[in-house]
Amino acid sequence: MIKYFLYISLSLLAFTLSFAKDVDVQENIKLSFACDLEKKILKNSEYNYETFLAKDLNNKNLDKFEIDAKLPDILLINGLSLFISNTEKLEIKILNKDIVFFKATDKVKNYSESGIIDRKTGELIHEITQYLKNDDFEKDISFYLCRKNENQI
Repeated sequence: MIKYFLYISLSLLAFTLSFAKDVDVQENIKLSFACDLEKKILKNSEYNYETFLAKDLNNKNLDKFEIDAKLPDILLINGLSLFISNTEKLEIKILNKDIVFFKATDKVKNYSESGIIDRKTGELIHEITQYLKNDDFEKDISFYLCRKNENQI
């Protein structure tokens, strides 16, 4: 199931790279999650898309991952990373009944973070890409399983 979720999310990421400032918030929500890291895929000078299980990593779980959305175009993401928490950097924000997708890049388009969470299953994929302008870019893809504490606005 996670494989299909990864393929779909990566396809969405590739498709949306050509857009900027796309916003589609379809409902007001306030979600709070606790997420457990399941695995991580690394691509850098040392690893070429190698998979590591959570038990083999020193990474922490996400104790408080929050999504706050207000119609028509406000989407706030907190608890995933400081970069994503800066709403001015979010370029693509999509929220519908089942999926929340967000993407942010730095001003020089050399660093990006994106994420996609399925609100029904609690699957979260967080992708960090560094050195986008180089052939030797680095990628860190984390897979989480989240439990939600949902409060509708």
